[in-house]
Amino acid sequence: MKKLPEMNESLGDLFRILLESMKSKLLLTAIELKVFNQLTKPRSAEAVAEALSTHPENTKLFLNSLAACDLVRKKKSLYQNRPDVQTFLVEGSPTYVGEGLALFARIHFANDNLLNLVKEGPSTLPGMGPEDMWAENLKISANMARAGSAQQRAKIVSELPEFPSFRKMLDLGGGTGLNCIAIVSAHPSMKGVIFDRPAILNVAKTFIKEYEMEDRIEVLEGDYLQDPIGEGYDLIWASETLSFARHDIDSVMKKIYNALNPGGVFINLSEGLTEERTKPEAMVLIMMPMTMMGRDIALDQGEIADAMLRAGFKSVCSRTLDTCWGPMDLDIGRKEKRD
Repeated sequence: MKKLPEMNESLGDLFRILLESMKSKLLLTAIELKVFNQLTKPRSAEAVAEALSTHPENTKLFLNSLAACDLVRKKKSLYQNRPDVQTFLVEGSPTYVGEGLALFARIHFANDNLLNLVKEGPSTLPGMGPEDMWAENLKISANMARAGSAQQRAKIVSELPEFPSFRKMLDLGGGTGLNCIAIVSAHPSMKGVIFDRPAILNVAKTFIKEYEMEDRIEVLEGDYLQDPIGEGYDLIWASETLSFARHDIDSVMKKIYNALNPGGVFINLSEGLTEERTKPEAMVLIMMPMTMMGRDIALDQGEIADAMLRAGFKSVCSRTLDTCWGPMDLDIGRKEKRD
């Protein structure tokens, strides 16, 4: 008689991966429908459906599914946002990240073409896209920085023993400039420079004005792969940007080293792949679309630290930092002081 196979493994983990995909679809659909705007206070499914002009019964089923994922709470047939959803997914808040999450999903998890990419590879090596497109994406994702990451980075810098003596910093590839704004704001007198491409700096200028930092922060236009980045800095901060310099990292690192004053500090935050470039899971998945399209710029753990030492930094301290994106490498290099 034929017997059923003996099972020593569970199918559960594989099935849960499919459920995670459904959860992301639920979240993105709720963002697009602006469901969370309706649930700042307890409301019935019928009231939500009426406000959104959606199908009443399916709206109820959709809200039940959001509650199943613990995105909203249901009590006595009324639905309400959980606290973090209230903070980050209700429009009008300075920490609203709904559009930013949707953009992130489109850029990093748009895997509709995954089958063809695996079978055939990229059809052409893509460019990085026009500068104004990057600038527009920055506007959408700016609240992602305001929602905690800029504050986290300012705390890292403010805890340095050298922090009180800093007079001038550079935010290299600074994007929105919100990291620089947060760091400079934490210091009583330090000035800041945000370095990036012209269209992107137009976005940074809006935030400099919004936070009334015109007298303490200026911008410097250019491409740090080719152009001078200024000099006389006590601190240089680079966040999620040096992967673009991976294939020319030594010359860029030397440029950074030379731009620092004696005793200056360089801090870099970036992905750091481990275990033969299979971990951390979040960083591998985030970088996958770009790498499959022919731009394998993801950094290995230790790449930046090694480049710092080759450039002449007297010491490098490295650690893993937990961020909202996942674990990332934080490398701090110190330039030797003059006697």
